[in-house]
Amino acid sequence: MAQSAPKWYETEDVSARKQTRKTARPQKLRASLVPGTVLILLAGRFRGKRVVYLKNLEDNTLLVSGPFKVNGVPLRRVNARYVIATSTQVDVAKVDVSKFNVEYFAREKSAKGKKTEAEFFNEEQPKKEIKAERVEDQKSVDAALLAEIKKTPLLKQYLSASFSLKSGDKPHLLKF
Repeated sequence: MAQSAPKWYETEDVSARKQTRKTARPQKLRASLVPGTVLILLAGRFRGKRVVYLKNLEDNTLLVSGPFKVNGVPLRRVNARYVIATSTQVDVAKVDVSKFNVEYFAREKSAKGKKTEAEFFNEEQPKKEIKAERVEDQKSVDAALLAEIKKTPLLKQYLSASFSLKSGDKPHLLKF
């Protein structure tokens, strides 16, 4: 006997349970991403800048620094997908990066959903002040990095120059 259609259908769809991954696995980095490697940033505010890779953070991002004195790139997190690793290396054994973690870079909580009158009318807001602790951390990392950078001739100029492609450049043939 063939099965007939039911007299009524459920009002709510019964959805199958969604399979979720239980643990956040650490990212498998490219072999070329080793602390001390000079990277080229491909996206964001500092795209085209060359930076020094310092350490891998827990949220699968890379901790990089310009150094700030050389090219204006502060200590920041970068997604590994948006960098090109070069063959240039800097010794970062003397740079202390133990205090930098995901919480260090977390944004401060603001009043959620509350727009002030100035923001609503798009008026000038006061510039955000950078914490003194952040400035000191940047200076300490810069000092250690600059000592290593000065040992290699022309490395400071290399880091301060930005990367760009000219017409006729074939990115797939470039050797970094």
